[in-house]
Amino acid sequence: MRELLRTNDVVLVSAVGALLDGANIHHLVLDQNMSILEGSVGVIPRRILVHEDDAKEARQVLKDAGLAHELRENG
Repeated sequence: MRELLRTNDVVLVSAVGALLDGANIHHLVLDQNMSILEGSVGVIPRRILVHEDDAKEARQVLKDAGLAHELRENG
């Protein structure tokens, strides 16, 4: 799995999920339910991961959507 991005912005997580769904790229959002433990403060960033085989296409989808600045460099 490759990490595409890490953010506290739940709207961005939703938007990226919709973009990846639209491109038929399966993805996983980690730490989404940590808000229960952290008290809904939003200090634990959510991470979006894709399969290594889909990482290049997923990065291009996000770049095309104007979200290149959100991508992790190591992805």
